[in-house]
Amino acid sequence: MTEIGLISDTHGLLRPSVHEALAGVSMILHAGDVCGETILDELAVIAPVRAVFGNCDATWLPELAAEHVVEIEGVRIHVSHGHEVGHPTAERLVARYPGFDVLVYGHTHVQRIERVDGVLVVNPGAAGARRFDLSPSVARLRVKAGQVTATLIDLPE
Repeated sequence: MTEIGLISDTHGLLRPSVHEALAGVSMILHAGDVCGETILDELAVIAPVRAVFGNCDATWLPELAAEHVVEIEGVRIHVSHGHEVGHPTAERLVARYPGFDVLVYGHTHVQRIERVDGVLVVNPGAAGARRFDLSPSVARLRVKAGQVTATLIDLPE
């Protein structure tokens, strides 16, 4: 079994509780709005990090890409911020990125786990400063024998 940490919308703040929530993962995927290179350095203490840029990030930073594609145990995962489709929904993302088993996005700050046409679509919520009256959160993705599940984890404030 492989566990992957999912995080988004840190907006320059990495809560200490993220270390506990993502302890033991083999990789961290950051779905954008990092807003600070030190965030990626601190996450790298937990596990290797791949990050995409969001609408609040500098697109020229070499640590950030427009998208990432990862394959683990035959499961194809796509990561983007989601703002590239306007207001992201699971349906819009599945239409934009066909051929993936998992789509990970951020932007809305709303934590969601949905299945659309067999595709697992995950927004881990926003891990940074509390905004829009939403609780901060991250997620863990588990891949085992080609099957994938996700769990949301609320972060204490």
